[in-house]
Amino acid sequence: MLRPFACPAMTESPLRPAEHGFTLRVRVTPKASKDAIEGVETAADGQEHLKVRVRAVPDRGRANAAVAALVADGLGVPKSAVTVVSGHTARIKTLRIDAGPEARDAAEGLLKS
Repeated sequence: MLRPFACPAMTESPLRPAEHGFTLRVRVTPKASKDAIEGVETAADGQEHLKVRVRAVPDRGRANAAVAALVADGLGVPKSAVTVVSGHTARIKTLRIDAGPEARDAAEGLLKS
């Protein structure tokens, strides 16, 4: 079976509107040498995600908590505004950010950097 060629016209943004905020798709690298948000990457299926590296180990939710804290800091929102809604044990995760338009603007800025 042939897969469609991923081209810019077929990519899907990692940002999606949601009730009381938006969702953000991220790809997490745990046990990294530093905590960092590294920009956008396009997967083979054409979906874009924000690359995030955390020093925390993927044990008992430590990496998920570190991702939520790092993204919250990058967006300028409280940690409690960021929750993992899918991908708890996977590298690709969907985060829900319960915040206003300022946080969405900050997220769009992260995606452009």
